Amino acid sequence: MSEPIVGKGIDRVDGRLKVTGKATYAAEVAVANVAHGVIVGSAISRGRISTVDIKAAQQAPGVLAVLTHDNAPKLPGAHKKAVGQERILQFLQDDVILYSDQPIALVIADTIENAQYAAGLVAPTYDANDKPVADLDAASATAYTPKSLGPRGEVNSTRGNFDKGFAAATFKIDATYTTPVENHHPMELHSTTAVWQGEDVVTLYDATQGIFSVRTRIAELFDIPPVKVRVISHYVGGGFGSKGTPWSHIALAAMGAKVLGRAVNVTVTRPQMFSLVGHRPKTVQTIQLGADRQGKLTAIKHAVISETSRFDEFVEPAASQTRMLYSCPNVITSHALVRIDIPTPTFQRAPGESTGTYALESAMDELAYATAIDPLELRIRNHATQDEQERKPFSSKSLLECYRRGAAAFGWAKRNPKPRSTRDGKALIGLGMATATYPARQLPSSAVARMTPDGMLLVMAGTQDIGTGTYTIMTQIAADALAMPIDRVRFELGDTEFPETPTSGGSTTASSTGSAVKVTCLALRKNLVDLAIGDTASPLHGIPATSITFDQGALVSGGKRDNYGDIVKRSGAPEIGAEIKTQPTEDHKKYSMHSFGATFAEVRVDEDLGQIRVARLVAAYGAGKILNAKTGRSQFLGGIVWAIGMTLQEHTVRDPRTARVITRGLDDYHVPVNADVPDITVIAVDEVDPYVNELGAKGIGEIGITGMNAAIANAVFHATGKRIRDLPITLDKLTSEERA
Repeated sequence: MSEPIVGKGIDRVDGRLKVTGKATYAAEVAVANVAHGVIVGSAISRGRISTVDIKAAQQAPGVLAVLTHDNAPKLPGAHKKAVGQERILQFLQDDVILYSDQPIALVIADTIENAQYAAGLVAPTYDANDKPVADLDAASATAYTPKSLGPRGEVNSTRGNFDKGFAAATFKIDATYTTPVENHHPMELHSTTAVWQGEDVVTLYDATQGIFSVRTRIAELFDIPPVKVRVISHYVGGGFGSKGTPWSHIALAAMGAKVLGRAVNVTVTRPQMFSLVGHRPKTVQTIQLGADRQGKLTAIKHAVISETSRFDEFVEPAASQTRMLYSCPNVITSHALVRIDIPTPTFQRAPGESTGTYALESAMDELAYATAIDPLELRIRNHATQDEQERKPFSSKSLLECYRRGAAAFGWAKRNPKPRSTRDGKALIGLGMATATYPARQLPSSAVARMTPDGMLLVMAGTQDIGTGTYTIMTQIAADALAMPIDRVRFELGDTEFPETPTSGGSTTASSTGSAVKVTCLALRKNLVDLAIGDTASPLHGIPATSITFDQGALVSGGKRDNYGDIVKRSGAPEIGAEIKTQPTEDHKKYSMHSFGATFAEVRVDEDLGQIRVARLVAAYGAGKILNAKTGRSQFLGGIVWAIGMTLQEHTVRDPRTARVITRGLDDYHVPVNADVPDITVIAVDEVDPYVNELGAKGIGEIGITGMNAAIANAVFHATGKRIRDLPITLDKLTSEERA
């Protein structure tokens, strides 16, 4: 029997293509006679367009078309809200301005340089009588309860009697924590090239996390059957949620290409990333915790207010994890929205849990100091053995082991609990910790597997690789299912002509499409066995299927072998295949499924300057089966590094007078670089979960950002004695705030 490949830290199968520049991303696809479109954005945030003077732009060198609301084609589905999580978008259909940088024109030219130059010649005038509202604090009185929390359960939740539990508490925490607007900035900008074949058939080369959602949206907008829309996305240079739903530039590229009868590429600029592809909304989170003398929680209330646009609705589900993370009889959670003059927010890595664990785990740290109980011990005392909100057992939970192993690797037991108690010269040293968590979900998905006469296995699924290693883990899963050498397996993705799969988001790709790949390959294996034992020319003819094993691309029994390729050849068929669609099992209704982790941080704070340096990070995770130790570690690290930026750096700034974003690029929107990232220890706790899916995998792309932001913030308090409840923790806040 071949040695299992799943779990091993093998190199990325597409790694050489990427490092040699041969992996083709959306903007690089070679399309004949492609023209280039540049989006012109509005200079106001609220009002109407009075006029758009495009004469100079039309006469500029190389210009092929200038589209505005005056001359753009009317899209049949432009004013329909798409099914699911899709956003209401703007496609040059009217003169209403809803947010700054909203598309008001598309300039198309023969080269990108000519299009950019001509875009600067478009001269709009506006009627902007109403003053825009830039921040939810300015409109907090208008907060309302949304209708839905999307796929995350009920908007509000209650169990027990909070008022009674809080009144009976010996120790009480009542604090408000805020997280700022943050923007996605993957290395690859959003880009789409549209090519029409006739009036109603279009191919889109798109940078997306969801090729099938793009297909559905474009079909709806242009009122054509989905089967006539093909979306191809072989490589994606990061998404983090921003590429999870279709945005306006995709439809504008398709519109421009149809008008011209020529391929058109539209690539969103770095400044436009702040307005055209969503953002993480600002949150204001009030947390009340009550505990008895032993530190056992008696009451929790977590109330979240976040921002959304005036024309659409997105809820940051920041209180979701609070419903189940700790054992407590009396818990209330709520979510409210404030409408302001901004583009609609969207998912950003670990939406809800990243912001919510920061607030909850900071409050738990405050409770630890109030009770004089070690922060780790406090969490252990309140460990939940089941999901008390859903009244379900966990499918698996290794959190206590994560606490133990993480604390041992970090040296938590040596920590002096007193703030400002440890220093190295002028550097105040602080140690903090927090709990991490993220849901483990599975969605319907499908795959096809084919064995060829030369013994090659081809597996296809219309999923996406957003840089997480999907090509690699799917290859490993397929190789294991058929006991084949990995170099005899080819996995293809990123095409809507392949079997349908869900969007790559919510850490669901491995669990959903990975399960489909495994089940499909096992079905193919059964087909090969049935052919062999029923074929008089096979050395395994008549042998019971139960006695057959699988090794290096062959069926084996009693010293006899029949290679997969030979079975296909004798069948007379060009290939032997299988295609299966998988669904979440009934176990998803019986169990609460989550990953958990323990995060530990050491910071050094310059006592005079307030400068914060993260010196050391340790994280231990129980996240089911890790399918590739190497790419898995990379995913954990990516989330942890993001937590550094979220805690200490990231902050989108809007002008309060105009609601226009001031931070326009990576020069003033700060993210961690090499010098900001310390030694990071990641521990993957072995965890067997027989219920979560066919692979036992929970998904790991997002849990790394949860909890660690609070661990860093808690370490800053331990170092300085100053509790900063407003992210990011910058030196001005640290040097000006009163001590908590």
